[in-house]
Amino acid sequence: MSDNLKDFTLIINSRFPIVEVETGEEVRMMKMLERAANLGGWPLFVWSIADGIRRVPRTDVITQTYEFRDALRHIDKTPQNGVYAMLDAQPYLEDPVNVRLIKEIAQEYFRTARTLVFVSRSMDLPSDLGRMSARFCLPLPDSNLIREMIKEEAQVWQQDTGQSLKGQQEALDLLVQHLAGMAEDDARRLIRHAIRDDGAITLDDIGRVLKFKRESVADSGLLDFEIDTSNFAEVGGLANLKRWLELRRPAVTGDAEKLGVEAPKGVLLLGVQGSGKSLAAKAIAGSWGLPLVRLDFAVLYNKFHGETERNLRESLKQAEAMSPCVLWIDEIEKGLAGDASGGSDTGTSRRVLGTLLTWMAERKARVFLVATANDVSQLPPELMRKGRMDEIFFVDLPAAGVRAEIFRIHLKKRKLDPTQFDIAQLAQAAEGFAGAEIEQSVVSAVYEAMAAKEPIATTHILGELARTKPLSVVMAEKIDWLRQWAAERTVRAD
Repeated sequence: MSDNLKDFTLIINSRFPIVEVETGEEVRMMKMLERAANLGGWPLFVWSIADGIRRVPRTDVITQTYEFRDALRHIDKTPQNGVYAMLDAQPYLEDPVNVRLIKEIAQEYFRTARTLVFVSRSMDLPSDLGRMSARFCLPLPDSNLIREMIKEEAQVWQQDTGQSLKGQQEALDLLVQHLAGMAEDDARRLIRHAIRDDGAITLDDIGRVLKFKRESVADSGLLDFEIDTSNFAEVGGLANLKRWLELRRPAVTGDAEKLGVEAPKGVLLLGVQGSGKSLAAKAIAGSWGLPLVRLDFAVLYNKFHGETERNLRESLKQAEAMSPCVLWIDEIEKGLAGDASGGSDTGTSRRVLGTLLTWMAERKARVFLVATANDVSQLPPELMRKGRMDEIFFVDLPAAGVRAEIFRIHLKKRKLDPTQFDIAQLAQAAEGFAGAEIEQSVVSAVYEAMAAKEPIATTHILGELARTKPLSVVMAEKIDWLRQWAAERTVRAD
């Protein structure tokens, strides 16, 4: 018996009258529900607005049960014990009469053991029913199930064609890695496509899978798939962070269990605005060769009660479906600081924080979380506790050597030869400048030189630096406080 089947059977045997299942894999869930009913000897009935109530595996439909309320009245009156799967019932749970009928069925459970299993892509039971219900989460297929599916489809291919499946071991391992965490139907279709396209599993099939994942993320509107990832050659400094990440690369991109280590959870990058935190997040994904998805709290927030938390759960599920991947939450404090800031958001930010912390503690998918923050005073203490993240790195203003490196990077990026500039003088003049401010000085100097119709030189960049008041001057007190706070609480990224 699989762990999923065992867990679900345990819920039914624990005599919960109501079970809510939030999943987009209805077919897979119903197959498991049938197996659980067979193992437990429970009569199984299924209701949908299209078919009414019917007995499974028999197809007999109970008359006058097409409407949801009529179906509930039938269940309420029948002496038939059993499990009743209610498909896509969420829209009808806003009706107080329906809620009352469900409550009466649940309260009569110890006389007539009828278990209502609500199966829907999104499910949110009214609070009156919450204490009588249990929630079951159907995990997405893991690597073992994906390998079994590939084996099954390869056998079907061989029976149909008389040919053996060919392929590269590297491509097979990558296919398993990228399909794990996808819906079973989607994964099986992609496996069939890979096999029946040319009778072989190759690296070309991996590109198709990644394209499918990108499109799935884009269609949801909740996550952004970042195509423009970087590598650490484009990031100046951050030597400690780079070394920390390089040591953990095998456990993220490979099999941590085989290596005998725990898979890394993620990092919090705290620091001065414009110091390269966002670029570092992109570089982590780029250097590891993993997809990068970005979560924007502004997209998640919804005025209706419970919808924001639902959007967050859905976003995290989609990130897991992309695994292995890097999930980037930029300026995380802005999404979690509603109540802490002294304003009121009716507790939404606290519920969002709770949802996020639960996911961080329980997730099994290989999703490496990179959160960036500018304002530590707005970060909830629960998020900062050791164990939520693997490490908290402080990204400070760059030192002289790093500033020189940043100048070289941005000059090369604009097809300029760094040896033609006095890098040491520029680095000295840029003391107190963040990386983004150094980049902007180069950009502005290019435009100044173009306007003057002369080749760009050190003097143009020096002029831009002299005209700029960096953030370390404009917000000196706040940055000094942040540095003092981080000195004994974080690890320096450089």
